[in-house]
Amino acid sequence: MTTPIFPTQPLIQTHPLPIPAAAEASAPTLRVLALDLSITATGFALPDGQTGTFKGPWKGDWRLVAIKQAVAGHADGIDLAVIEDLPTHAKAAGITGMVHGAVRTVLMEAGVPYVLITPATLKAFATGKGNADKTAMAIAALKRAGREFPDDNQCDAAWLRWAALDWYDAPEFTVPQVQRDRLTKVTWPELAEVTR
Repeated sequence: MTTPIFPTQPLIQTHPLPIPAAAEASAPTLRVLALDLSITATGFALPDGQTGTFKGPWKGDWRLVAIKQAVAGHADGIDLAVIEDLPTHAKAAGITGMVHGAVRTVLMEAGVPYVLITPATLKAFATGKGNADKTAMAIAALKRAGREFPDDNQCDAAWLRWAALDWYDAPEFTVPQVQRDRLTKVTWPELAEVTR
């Protein structure tokens, strides 16, 4: 028997938030896992709306294994994964690209279709401005969904999930049509049980 590489505590720390009774009754049937990938702090939103950040004491490339295992633990029963795309001209794009590769492999092996949304498109959907900062994203989440997040990674992951739900006609709230129209820039997969 081998010694486990990771501590026995869960790799994912969730940030559960109460869901109002009205929201529970109209909960979307589309199960979306949203990921704001990073080697140090990957934000995620689960299908039930809970958010969290993948963190841990791991060093170097072992973080890739930890993130891959954490995502694999939530891939069962997912209809779609939504991933914030790599920034075009960022210094960290190479490192984040490794995280993308590890996560996309997990999703492909699990048969989960995924879609990439550029940061500018996500910001425009959330706020109406493609160059919005982290504060504007947080304010938009509070205004539209009544949600506050402990960090911007979770906020971005929540917006990724909300974008997918909106695109597949299961929005949790409404945004102006001009903001919804920004989602047409995304190459959305056709999902077997979802018609648009």
